[in-house]
Amino acid sequence: MSESALTRRDALKVSLLGAAALAVPWQAALSAKTASLINRDRIPRPYTVEFARPPVLVPTRTDATTDYYRIVQKPFVAEILPRVPTTLWGYNGMVPGPTIKVRRGRRVVMRQVNMLPSRHPTLGYTPWTSTHLHGHPSLPQYDGYASDISLPRPDTSSPGQWKDYVYENEEEARTLWYHDHGVHHTAENVYMGLAAQYHLIDPREEAAVPLPRGNYDVPLILSDVKFAQDGSLLWDDDAHNSHFGDVILVNGKPWPSMRVEQRKYRFRILNGCISRGFTLALSNGQPMTVVATDGGLMTTSRPLTSLRIGMAERYEVVIDFAALPVGTKIRLINRSTANSVDYDDTGKVMQFEVIGPATDPRFNSVPTTLLQTPHPAMALKASQAKRTRRMRLKHDDVTNEWTIDGKTWQHVVDSGFTMLFANPQPGDVELWEIETSGGGWFHPLHIHFVDFQVLTRNGGPPRPEERGPKDVVYVDEDSRLRLLMQFSQVGGRHGRYMIHCHNLTHEDHDMMTQFQIGGHAADVDPIEAARPTFDLETPL
Repeated sequence: MSESALTRRDALKVSLLGAAALAVPWQAALSAKTASLINRDRIPRPYTVEFARPPVLVPTRTDATTDYYRIVQKPFVAEILPRVPTTLWGYNGMVPGPTIKVRRGRRVVMRQVNMLPSRHPTLGYTPWTSTHLHGHPSLPQYDGYASDISLPRPDTSSPGQWKDYVYENEEEARTLWYHDHGVHHTAENVYMGLAAQYHLIDPREEAAVPLPRGNYDVPLILSDVKFAQDGSLLWDDDAHNSHFGDVILVNGKPWPSMRVEQRKYRFRILNGCISRGFTLALSNGQPMTVVATDGGLMTTSRPLTSLRIGMAERYEVVIDFAALPVGTKIRLINRSTANSVDYDDTGKVMQFEVIGPATDPRFNSVPTTLLQTPHPAMALKASQAKRTRRMRLKHDDVTNEWTIDGKTWQHVVDSGFTMLFANPQPGDVELWEIETSGGGWFHPLHIHFVDFQVLTRNGGPPRPEERGPKDVVYVDEDSRLRLLMQFSQVGGRHGRYMIHCHNLTHEDHDMMTQFQIGGHAADVDPIEAARPTFDLETPL
Protein backbone atom coordinates (compact mmCIF):
# COMPACT_ATOMS: atom_id res chain seq x y z
CA MET A 1 0.00 0.00 0.00
CA SER A 2 1.34 3.45 -0.81
CA GLU A 3 1.92 6.03 1.91
CA SER A 4 -0.87 8.16 0.50
CA ALA A 5 -3.25 5.23 0.75
CA LEU A 6 -2.55 5.01 4.47
CA THR A 7 -3.29 8.64 5.26
CA ARG A 8 -6.64 10.31 5.68
CA ARG A 9 -6.01 13.04 3.13
CA ASP A 10 -7.92 11.25 0.38
CA ALA A 11 -10.63 10.07 2.75
CA LEU A 12 -12.59 13.32 2.93
CA LYS A 13 -16.18 12.30 2.47
CA VAL A 14 -18.60 14.65 0.76
CA SER A 15 -22.33 14.45 1.25
CA LEU A 16 -24.65 14.47 -1.71
CA LEU A 17 -26.26 17.41 0.03
CA GLY A 18 -23.02 19.18 0.93
CA ALA A 19 -23.47 20.15 4.57
CA ALA A 20 -25.14 17.88 7.09
CA ALA A 21 -28.88 17.54 6.68
CA LEU A 22 -29.58 16.91 10.35
CA ALA A 23 -28.05 17.68 13.70
CA VAL A 24 -26.91 14.66 15.67
CA PRO A 25 -28.76 14.18 19.00
CA TRP A 26 -27.20 14.98 22.31
CA GLN A 27 -29.18 12.95 24.81
CA ALA A 28 -32.37 11.17 23.80
CA ALA A 29 -33.40 10.24 20.29
CA LEU A 30 -34.47 13.02 17.96
CA SER A 31 -37.31 12.64 15.48
CA ALA A 32 -37.85 13.93 11.97
CA LYS A 33 -40.32 12.87 9.34
CA THR A 34 -38.06 11.58 6.55
CA ALA A 35 -34.51 11.74 5.26
CA SER A 36 -34.79 10.30 1.74
CA LEU A 37 -35.11 12.73 -1.18
CA ILE A 38 -36.95 10.29 -3.45
CA ASN A 39 -40.69 10.82 -3.85
CA ARG A 40 -42.34 9.28 -0.79
CA ASP A 41 -44.74 7.36 -3.03
CA ARG A 42 -41.80 5.27 -4.28
CA ILE A 43 -41.13 3.90 -0.78
CA PRO A 44 -43.39 0.92 0.04
CA ARG A 45 -45.66 0.90 3.05
CA PRO A 46 -44.23 -1.15 5.92
CA TYR A 47 -45.04 -4.88 5.90
CA THR A 48 -46.00 -5.02 2.21
CA VAL A 49 -42.72 -6.49 0.91
CA GLU A 50 -42.09 -10.23 1.20
CA PHE A 51 -39.37 -11.41 3.55
CA ALA A 52 -36.30 -13.07 2.03
CA ARG A 53 -33.34 -14.88 3.50
CA PRO A 54 -29.89 -14.82 1.88
CA PRO A 55 -28.89 -18.04 0.10
CA VAL A 56 -26.32 -20.36 1.65
CA LEU A 57 -23.13 -20.37 -0.41
CA VAL A 58 -21.94 -23.72 -1.76
CA PRO A 59 -18.16 -24.20 -1.66
CA THR A 60 -16.28 -24.05 -4.94
CA ARG A 61 -14.72 -27.33 -3.85
CA THR A 62 -13.99 -29.32 -0.70
CA ASP A 63 -11.34 -31.76 0.44
CA ALA A 64 -10.83 -33.83 3.58
CA THR A 65 -10.18 -30.82 5.82
CA THR A 66 -11.14 -27.65 3.96
CA ASP A 67 -14.02 -25.88 2.23
CA TYR A 68 -12.99 -23.41 -0.50
CA TYR A 69 -15.06 -20.37 -1.46
CA ARG A 70 -14.59 -17.72 -4.12
CA ILE A 71 -16.42 -14.45 -3.43
CA VAL A 72 -16.38 -11.46 -5.77
CA GLN A 73 -17.02 -7.95 -4.48
CA LYS A 74 -18.80 -6.28 -7.38
CA PRO A 75 -21.32 -3.61 -8.32
CA PHE A 76 -24.81 -4.53 -9.43
CA VAL A 77 -28.24 -2.95 -9.77
CA ALA A 78 -31.16 -4.19 -7.67
CA GLU A 79 -34.60 -3.06 -6.55
CA ILE A 80 -34.57 -2.40 -2.82
CA LEU A 81 -37.62 -0.24 -3.40
CA PRO A 82 -40.05 -1.93 -5.80
CA ARG A 83 -39.49 -0.77 -9.39
CA VAL A 84 -36.69 1.60 -8.33
CA PRO A 85 -33.18 0.59 -9.54
CA THR A 86 -30.39 1.16 -7.01
CA THR A 87 -26.69 0.56 -7.54
CA LEU A 88 -25.21 -1.58 -4.78
CA TRP A 89 -21.93 -3.34 -4.04
CA GLY A 90 -22.31 -6.93 -2.95
CA TYR A 91 -20.46 -10.13 -2.20
CA ASN A 92 -21.19 -12.21 -5.33
CA GLY A 93 -23.51 -9.44 -6.47
CA MET A 94 -26.13 -9.65 -3.73
CA VAL A 95 -27.05 -7.66 -0.61
CA PRO A 96 -26.69 -8.98 1.95
CA GLY A 97 -24.04 -11.37 0.73
CA PRO A 98 -24.50 -15.15 0.82
CA THR A 99 -24.50 -16.92 4.17
CA ILE A 100 -21.64 -19.30 4.83
CA LYS A 101 -22.28 -22.33 7.07
CA VAL A 102 -19.36 -24.40 8.32
CA ARG A 103 -18.82 -27.12 10.92
CA ARG A 104 -16.54 -26.43 13.88
CA GLY A 105 -12.99 -27.62 13.23
CA ARG A 106 -13.39 -27.54 9.46
CA ARG A 107 -11.00 -25.15 7.73
CA VAL A 108 -12.23 -22.52 5.27
CA VAL A 109 -10.26 -20.74 2.56
CA MET A 110 -12.25 -17.72 1.41
CA ARG A 111 -10.94 -15.99 -1.72
CA GLN A 112 -12.08 -12.37 -1.87
CA VAL A 113 -11.76 -10.63 -5.25
CA ASN A 114 -12.15 -6.85 -5.44
CA MET A 115 -13.97 -6.17 -8.71
CA LEU A 116 -15.40 -2.84 -7.61
CA PRO A 117 -15.08 0.24 -9.84
CA SER A 118 -12.00 2.42 -9.52
CA ARG A 119 -14.05 5.25 -7.96
CA HIS A 120 -17.22 5.47 -5.90
CA PRO A 121 -19.93 6.82 -8.25
CA THR A 122 -20.85 9.84 -6.08
CA LEU A 123 -18.31 10.17 -3.26
CA GLY A 124 -15.27 9.76 -5.52
CA TYR A 125 -13.01 7.69 -3.27
CA THR A 126 -11.10 4.57 -4.31
CA PRO A 127 -12.98 1.54 -2.89
CA TRP A 128 -10.17 -0.57 -1.54
CA THR A 129 -11.38 -3.35 0.76
CA SER A 130 -10.23 -5.61 3.58
CA THR A 131 -12.44 -8.51 4.65
CA HIS A 132 -12.97 -9.09 8.37
CA LEU A 133 -14.62 -12.25 9.66
CA HIS A 134 -16.09 -10.63 12.73
CA GLY A 135 -16.07 -12.91 15.77
CA HIS A 136 -13.35 -15.25 14.53
CA PRO A 137 -9.87 -15.48 16.14
CA SER A 138 -8.05 -15.31 12.82
CA LEU A 139 -4.32 -15.10 12.33
CA PRO A 140 -3.43 -11.39 12.04
CA GLN A 141 -2.79 -11.55 8.28
CA TYR A 142 -6.30 -12.96 7.73
CA ASP A 143 -8.16 -10.77 10.22
CA GLY A 144 -9.15 -7.95 7.90
CA TYR A 145 -6.62 -5.50 9.35
CA ALA A 146 -7.85 -2.11 8.18
CA SER A 147 -4.64 -1.12 6.42
CA ASP A 148 -4.29 -4.50 4.66
CA ILE A 149 -6.14 -3.34 1.59
CA SER A 150 -7.11 -4.99 -1.70
CA LEU A 151 -7.36 -2.48 -4.54
CA PRO A 152 -10.18 -2.40 -7.10
CA ARG A 153 -9.64 -2.86 -10.80
CA PRO A 154 -7.92 0.19 -12.32
CA ASP A 155 -10.21 0.10 -15.37
CA THR A 156 -13.11 -1.96 -16.70
CA SER A 157 -10.82 -4.29 -18.64
CA SER A 158 -8.59 -5.20 -15.68
CA PRO A 159 -9.11 -7.50 -12.70
CA GLY A 160 -8.88 -6.18 -9.17
CA GLN A 161 -6.69 -7.56 -6.43
CA TRP A 162 -7.57 -10.84 -4.72
CA LYS A 163 -6.57 -12.49 -1.47
CA ASP A 164 -7.16 -15.88 0.16
CA TYR A 165 -8.31 -15.60 3.79
CA VAL A 166 -7.84 -18.72 5.94
CA TYR A 167 -10.13 -19.55 8.86
CA GLU A 168 -9.57 -22.54 11.14
CA ASN A 169 -13.02 -22.41 12.82
CA GLU A 170 -11.80 -23.87 16.09
CA GLU A 171 -13.81 -21.56 18.38
CA GLU A 172 -17.21 -22.31 19.92
CA ALA A 173 -20.25 -22.33 17.61
CA ARG A 174 -21.68 -18.87 17.01
CA THR A 175 -23.14 -16.35 14.58
CA LEU A 176 -20.34 -14.42 12.89
CA TRP A 177 -20.44 -12.02 9.99
CA TYR A 178 -18.02 -11.00 7.29
CA HIS A 179 -17.84 -7.39 6.22
CA ASP A 180 -15.53 -4.83 4.71
CA HIS A 181 -12.91 -3.22 6.93
CA GLY A 182 -10.96 -1.07 4.45
CA VAL A 183 -9.22 1.83 6.18
CA HIS A 184 -11.19 5.12 6.21
CA HIS A 185 -13.96 3.77 3.96
CA THR A 186 -15.49 0.93 5.98
CA ALA A 187 -18.70 2.88 6.57
CA GLU A 188 -19.43 3.62 2.91
CA ASN A 189 -18.39 0.13 1.74
CA VAL A 190 -20.65 -1.60 4.27
CA TYR A 191 -23.44 0.89 3.48
CA MET A 192 -23.16 -0.05 -0.19
CA GLY A 193 -23.76 -3.68 0.80
CA LEU A 194 -20.53 -5.49 1.75
CA ALA A 195 -21.85 -7.52 4.70
CA ALA A 196 -23.12 -11.08 5.25
CA GLN A 197 -23.54 -13.71 7.97
CA TYR A 198 -21.31 -16.73 8.66
CA HIS A 199 -22.62 -19.53 10.87
CA LEU A 200 -20.23 -21.79 12.74
CA ILE A 201 -22.08 -24.98 13.70
CA ASP A 202 -21.01 -27.58 16.27
CA PRO A 203 -22.79 -30.94 15.70
CA ARG A 204 -22.10 -31.97 19.30
CA GLU A 205 -23.77 -28.82 20.56
CA GLU A 206 -26.74 -29.37 18.25
CA ALA A 207 -27.14 -32.92 19.58
CA ALA A 208 -27.15 -31.64 23.17
CA VAL A 209 -29.36 -28.54 22.72
CA PRO A 210 -32.51 -29.04 20.58
CA LEU A 211 -32.92 -25.43 19.45
CA PRO A 212 -34.75 -24.73 16.17
CA ARG A 213 -32.69 -25.45 13.08
CA GLY A 214 -33.02 -25.86 9.33
CA ASN A 215 -35.84 -23.69 7.94
CA TYR A 216 -36.57 -22.51 11.48
CA ASP A 217 -33.08 -21.08 11.99
CA VAL A 218 -33.28 -17.67 10.30
CA PRO A 219 -30.66 -14.91 9.78
CA LEU A 220 -31.90 -11.33 10.25
CA ILE A 221 -29.50 -8.57 9.17
CA LEU A 222 -30.85 -5.15 10.17
CA SER A 223 -29.73 -1.99 8.38
CA ASP A 224 -31.00 1.49 7.59
CA VAL A 225 -30.64 3.49 4.39
CA LYS A 226 -31.92 6.64 2.70
CA PHE A 227 -32.41 7.35 -0.98
CA ALA A 228 -31.50 10.18 -3.35
CA GLN A 229 -34.06 11.42 -5.86
CA ASP A 230 -32.80 9.01 -8.52
CA GLY A 231 -33.04 5.96 -6.24
CA SER A 232 -29.33 5.74 -5.42
CA LEU A 233 -28.23 5.43 -1.81
CA LEU A 234 -27.86 8.82 -0.15
CA TRP A 235 -24.80 9.28 2.08
CA ASP A 236 -24.54 11.97 4.75
CA ASP A 237 -22.55 11.24 7.91
CA ASP A 238 -23.05 14.71 9.41
CA ALA A 239 -19.39 15.71 9.34
CA HIS A 240 -18.24 12.24 10.41
CA ASN A 241 -20.60 12.03 13.38
CA SER A 242 -23.19 9.40 12.42
CA HIS A 243 -25.30 8.20 9.52
CA PHE A 244 -29.02 7.48 9.94
CA GLY A 245 -31.44 6.26 7.28
CA ASP A 246 -35.22 6.49 7.26
CA VAL A 247 -35.83 3.08 5.62
CA ILE A 248 -35.26 0.00 7.79
CA LEU A 249 -34.08 -3.06 5.88
CA VAL A 250 -34.13 -6.68 7.02
CA ASN A 251 -31.96 -8.85 4.79
CA GLY A 252 -32.04 -6.04 2.25
CA LYS A 253 -35.87 -5.74 2.18
CA PRO A 254 -37.77 -2.69 3.53
CA TRP A 255 -39.93 -3.61 6.55
CA PRO A 256 -40.69 -7.12 5.23
CA SER A 257 -43.46 -9.52 6.24
CA MET A 258 -42.49 -13.12 7.02
CA ARG A 259 -44.90 -16.07 7.05
CA VAL A 260 -44.36 -18.32 10.07
CA GLU A 261 -45.79 -21.58 11.37
CA GLN A 262 -47.23 -22.24 14.82
CA ARG A 263 -43.96 -23.25 16.46
CA LYS A 264 -40.63 -21.84 17.68
CA TYR A 265 -38.13 -20.08 15.40
CA ARG A 266 -34.51 -19.20 16.09
CA PHE A 267 -33.51 -15.78 14.73
CA ARG A 268 -29.84 -14.79 14.39
CA ILE A 269 -30.12 -11.00 14.69
CA LEU A 270 -27.22 -8.85 13.49
CA ASN A 271 -27.30 -5.07 13.73
CA GLY A 272 -25.55 -4.23 10.46
CA CYS A 273 -26.29 -0.49 10.61
CA ILE A 274 -23.64 2.19 10.30
CA SER A 275 -24.76 4.20 13.36
CA ARG A 276 -28.24 3.12 14.52
CA GLY A 277 -28.93 1.16 17.68
CA PHE A 278 -32.21 -0.67 18.25
CA THR A 279 -34.34 -1.60 21.22
CA LEU A 280 -36.32 -4.50 19.81
CA ALA A 281 -39.66 -5.76 21.12
CA LEU A 282 -42.72 -7.64 19.86
CA SER A 283 -45.87 -5.63 19.30
CA ASN A 284 -48.02 -8.03 21.35
CA GLY A 285 -45.71 -7.78 24.36
CA GLN A 286 -44.68 -11.44 24.38
CA PRO A 287 -41.08 -12.27 25.29
CA MET A 288 -38.23 -13.26 23.04
CA THR A 289 -35.86 -15.81 24.58
CA VAL A 290 -32.19 -14.91 24.19
CA VAL A 291 -30.11 -18.08 23.74
CA ALA A 292 -26.80 -16.78 22.36
CA THR A 293 -24.66 -13.66 22.23
CA ASP A 294 -21.74 -12.69 19.97
CA GLY A 295 -19.53 -15.57 21.12
CA GLY A 296 -22.12 -18.35 21.21
CA LEU A 297 -24.59 -19.95 23.60
CA MET A 298 -25.34 -18.44 26.98
CA THR A 299 -25.21 -20.75 29.98
CA THR A 300 -28.95 -20.25 30.56
CA SER A 301 -31.63 -18.91 28.23
CA ARG A 302 -33.21 -15.56 29.13
CA PRO A 303 -36.78 -14.50 28.21
CA LEU A 304 -36.88 -10.73 27.62
CA THR A 305 -39.60 -8.38 26.43
CA SER A 306 -37.06 -5.94 24.96
CA LEU A 307 -33.56 -6.30 23.59
CA ARG A 308 -31.04 -3.53 23.06
CA ILE A 309 -28.62 -4.17 20.21
CA GLY A 310 -25.85 -1.87 19.05
CA MET A 311 -24.05 -1.96 15.73
CA ALA A 312 -22.23 -5.26 15.03
CA GLU A 313 -23.74 -7.02 18.06
CA ARG A 314 -25.38 -10.38 17.44
CA TYR A 315 -28.11 -11.94 19.53
CA GLU A 316 -29.81 -15.24 18.82
CA VAL A 317 -33.40 -15.24 20.04
CA VAL A 318 -36.20 -17.78 19.93
CA ILE A 319 -39.76 -16.55 19.29
CA ASP A 320 -42.66 -18.93 19.89
CA PHE A 321 -45.61 -18.53 17.54
CA ALA A 322 -47.35 -21.75 18.71
CA ALA A 323 -50.16 -20.11 20.69
CA LEU A 324 -51.04 -17.51 18.06
CA PRO A 325 -54.14 -18.19 15.92
CA VAL A 326 -53.74 -18.55 12.17
CA GLY A 327 -53.89 -15.14 10.55
CA THR A 328 -52.34 -13.34 13.51
CA LYS A 329 -49.89 -10.61 12.58
CA ILE A 330 -47.35 -9.43 15.13
CA ARG A 331 -44.55 -7.00 14.53
CA LEU A 332 -40.96 -6.63 15.54
CA ILE A 333 -40.73 -2.99 16.57
CA ASN A 334 -37.92 -0.60 17.51
CA ARG A 335 -38.32 1.45 20.67
CA SER A 336 -35.15 3.33 19.71
CA THR A 337 -32.08 4.18 21.75
CA ALA A 338 -30.55 7.35 23.06
CA ASN A 339 -28.27 9.06 20.52
CA SER A 340 -30.38 8.13 17.49
CA VAL A 341 -32.21 10.16 14.86
CA ASP A 342 -35.63 8.62 14.29
CA TYR A 343 -38.00 9.10 11.37
CA ASP A 344 -41.64 8.31 10.69
CA ASP A 345 -41.12 4.58 10.19
CA THR A 346 -37.87 3.72 11.97
CA GLY A 347 -39.93 2.39 14.87
CA LYS A 348 -41.01 -0.45 12.59
CA VAL A 349 -38.75 -3.38 11.67
CA MET A 350 -40.69 -6.36 10.25
CA GLN A 351 -43.90 -8.39 10.56
CA PHE A 352 -44.63 -12.04 11.28
CA GLU A 353 -47.84 -13.56 9.87
CA VAL A 354 -48.96 -16.92 11.30
CA ILE A 355 -50.07 -19.18 8.43
CA GLY A 356 -50.75 -22.60 9.96
CA PRO A 357 -49.58 -25.53 12.10
CA ALA A 358 -45.95 -26.61 12.24
CA THR A 359 -44.98 -28.85 9.35
CA ASP A 360 -41.97 -30.16 11.27
CA PRO A 361 -42.29 -30.67 15.06
CA ARG A 362 -38.60 -31.45 15.64
CA PHE A 363 -36.08 -29.18 17.38
CA ASN A 364 -38.83 -27.12 18.92
CA SER A 365 -37.75 -26.44 22.49
CA VAL A 366 -35.65 -23.99 24.48
CA PRO A 367 -34.02 -25.52 27.55
CA THR A 368 -33.42 -23.22 30.50
CA THR A 369 -29.92 -24.65 30.83
CA LEU A 370 -28.10 -24.45 27.52
CA LEU A 371 -24.55 -25.32 28.58
CA GLN A 372 -23.43 -27.66 31.32
CA THR A 373 -19.95 -26.10 31.16
CA PRO A 374 -19.89 -22.31 30.67
CA HIS A 375 -18.21 -20.73 27.68
CA PRO A 376 -14.52 -20.12 28.61
CA ALA A 377 -14.99 -16.35 28.69
CA MET A 378 -17.87 -16.69 31.15
CA ALA A 379 -15.88 -18.97 33.47
CA LEU A 380 -13.22 -16.30 34.10
CA LYS A 381 -12.94 -14.64 37.52
CA ALA A 382 -11.72 -11.10 38.16
CA SER A 383 -9.18 -12.51 40.61
CA GLN A 384 -7.41 -14.17 37.66
CA ALA A 385 -6.59 -10.83 35.99
CA LYS A 386 -2.85 -10.14 35.79
CA ARG A 387 -3.48 -6.45 35.19
CA THR A 388 -6.16 -3.82 34.74
CA ARG A 389 -6.09 -1.43 31.80
CA ARG A 390 -8.17 1.72 31.34
CA MET A 391 -9.46 3.06 28.04
CA ARG A 392 -11.33 6.28 27.37
CA LEU A 393 -13.48 6.85 24.30
CA LYS A 394 -13.76 10.53 23.43
CA HIS A 395 -14.34 13.03 20.64
CA ASP A 396 -11.58 15.58 20.03
CA ASP A 397 -13.50 18.79 19.39
CA VAL A 398 -10.42 20.56 18.02
CA THR A 399 -9.53 18.05 15.29
CA ASN A 400 -13.09 16.66 14.89
CA GLU A 401 -11.70 13.16 15.35
CA TRP A 402 -12.90 10.23 17.42
CA THR A 403 -10.18 8.98 19.73
CA ILE A 404 -9.22 6.12 22.02
CA ASP A 405 -7.13 7.52 24.88
CA GLY A 406 -6.58 10.62 22.79
CA LYS A 407 -5.05 8.64 19.91
CA THR A 408 -6.33 7.67 16.46
CA TRP A 409 -5.47 5.07 13.84
CA GLN A 410 -3.32 7.70 12.16
CA HIS A 411 -1.04 7.58 15.19
CA VAL A 412 -0.73 3.82 14.62
CA VAL A 413 0.10 4.40 10.96
CA ASP A 414 2.63 7.13 11.79
CA SER A 415 4.35 4.78 14.24
CA GLY A 416 4.97 2.26 11.48
CA PHE A 417 2.14 0.15 12.94
CA THR A 418 4.04 -0.40 16.19
CA MET A 419 2.00 1.74 18.62
CA LEU A 420 0.04 -0.51 20.98
CA PHE A 421 -2.72 -0.03 23.53
CA ALA A 422 -1.77 -3.31 25.20
CA ASN A 423 0.71 -6.16 24.88
CA PRO A 424 -0.67 -9.17 26.79
CA GLN A 425 1.10 -12.49 26.59
CA PRO A 426 -0.63 -15.66 25.38
CA GLY A 427 -2.73 -16.98 28.23
CA ASP A 428 -2.93 -13.71 30.15
CA VAL A 429 -6.23 -12.72 31.76
CA GLU A 430 -6.84 -8.97 31.82
CA LEU A 431 -9.54 -6.62 33.06
CA TRP A 432 -10.24 -3.63 30.83
CA GLU A 433 -12.16 -0.63 32.13
CA ILE A 434 -13.90 1.35 29.37
CA GLU A 435 -15.05 4.91 30.05
CA THR A 436 -16.98 7.60 28.22
CA SER A 437 -18.09 11.03 29.35
CA GLY A 438 -20.85 13.11 27.76
CA GLY A 439 -20.86 14.19 24.15
CA GLY A 440 -24.20 12.71 23.14
CA TRP A 441 -22.84 9.44 21.75
CA PHE A 442 -22.71 5.75 22.43
CA HIS A 443 -19.91 3.57 21.13
CA PRO A 444 -20.27 -0.15 20.33
CA LEU A 445 -16.70 -1.15 21.09
CA HIS A 446 -15.30 -4.18 19.23
CA ILE A 447 -12.18 -5.99 20.41
CA HIS A 448 -10.83 -8.30 17.73
CA PHE A 449 -9.72 -11.87 18.43
CA VAL A 450 -11.09 -12.35 21.97
CA ASP A 451 -14.43 -13.17 23.53
CA PHE A 452 -14.95 -11.27 26.77
CA GLN A 453 -17.27 -11.21 29.73
CA VAL A 454 -19.08 -7.97 30.63
CA LEU A 455 -18.25 -7.99 34.32
CA THR A 456 -20.00 -4.80 35.45
CA ARG A 457 -21.85 -1.85 33.96
CA ASN A 458 -21.63 1.39 35.95
CA GLY A 459 -20.86 -0.55 39.10
CA GLY A 460 -23.80 -2.91 38.74
CA PRO A 461 -24.45 -6.11 36.82
CA PRO A 462 -24.51 -6.21 33.01
CA ARG A 463 -27.82 -6.05 31.18
CA PRO A 464 -29.63 -9.41 30.98
CA GLU A 465 -28.90 -9.86 27.28
CA GLU A 466 -25.17 -9.22 27.86
CA ARG A 467 -24.67 -12.21 30.18
CA GLY A 468 -23.02 -14.32 27.54
CA PRO A 469 -19.69 -14.18 25.65
CA LYS A 470 -19.28 -10.91 23.77
CA ASP A 471 -16.92 -9.32 21.26
CA VAL A 472 -18.82 -6.01 20.99
CA VAL A 473 -20.06 -4.05 23.99
CA TYR A 474 -22.56 -1.19 23.95
CA VAL A 475 -20.80 1.70 25.72
CA ASP A 476 -23.39 4.30 26.72
CA GLU A 477 -22.37 7.90 27.12
CA ASP A 478 -21.29 8.72 30.68
CA SER A 479 -20.62 5.09 31.52
CA ARG A 480 -17.94 2.81 32.86
CA LEU A 481 -17.73 -0.86 31.96
CA ARG A 482 -15.40 -3.58 33.16
CA LEU A 483 -14.56 -6.35 30.68
CA LEU A 484 -12.76 -9.58 31.54
CA MET A 485 -10.90 -11.51 28.84
CA GLN A 486 -8.20 -14.12 28.25
CA PHE A 487 -5.78 -13.95 25.33
CA SER A 488 -5.54 -17.68 24.65
CA GLN A 489 -8.57 -18.42 22.52
CA VAL A 490 -6.59 -20.41 19.98
CA GLY A 491 -3.35 -22.27 20.83
CA GLY A 492 -0.99 -19.47 21.85
CA ARG A 493 -1.67 -17.33 18.79
CA HIS A 494 0.25 -14.05 18.71
CA GLY A 495 0.34 -10.83 16.71
CA ARG A 496 -1.49 -7.51 16.25
CA TYR A 497 -5.25 -6.99 16.36
CA MET A 498 -7.55 -3.97 16.22
CA ILE A 499 -9.83 -2.32 18.76
CA HIS A 500 -12.39 0.15 17.45
CA CYS A 501 -15.81 1.72 17.69
CA HIS A 502 -18.37 -0.01 15.46
CA ASN A 503 -20.19 3.19 14.71
CA LEU A 504 -18.41 2.98 11.39
CA THR A 505 -18.24 6.72 10.83
CA HIS A 506 -16.38 6.94 14.15
CA GLU A 507 -14.08 4.08 13.17
CA ASP A 508 -13.22 5.77 9.88
CA HIS A 509 -12.47 9.11 11.63
CA ASP A 510 -10.43 7.59 13.44
CA MET A 511 -11.52 5.71 16.57
CA MET A 512 -9.31 2.68 16.22
CA THR A 513 -6.14 1.37 17.81
CA GLN A 514 -4.45 -2.01 18.25
CA PHE A 515 -3.07 -4.47 20.76
CA GLN A 516 -0.48 -7.19 20.34
CA ILE A 517 -0.55 -10.67 21.83
CA GLY A 518 3.01 -11.76 22.63
CA GLY A 519 5.68 -10.77 20.13
CA HIS A 520 5.49 -9.58 16.55
CA ALA A 521 6.89 -11.78 13.77
CA ALA A 522 7.11 -11.46 9.99
CA ASP A 523 5.05 -14.60 9.40
CA VAL A 524 2.01 -13.02 11.11
CA ASP A 525 2.48 -9.41 10.04
CA PRO A 526 -1.08 -8.21 9.32
CA ILE A 527 -0.06 -6.33 6.16
CA GLU A 528 3.00 -8.11 4.78
CA ALA A 529 2.49 -11.82 5.60
CA ALA A 530 -0.30 -12.46 3.05
CA ARG A 531 -0.50 -9.57 0.64
CA PRO A 532 -3.30 -9.30 -1.92
CA THR A 533 -2.23 -9.41 -5.55
CA PHE A 534 -3.17 -8.29 -9.04
CA ASP A 535 -1.60 -11.48 -10.40
CA LEU A 536 -3.69 -13.83 -12.50
CA GLU A 537 -5.86 -15.90 -10.20
CA THR A 538 -4.67 -19.38 -9.42
CA PRO A 539 -7.28 -22.13 -9.12
CA LEU A 540 -8.71 -22.68 -5.66
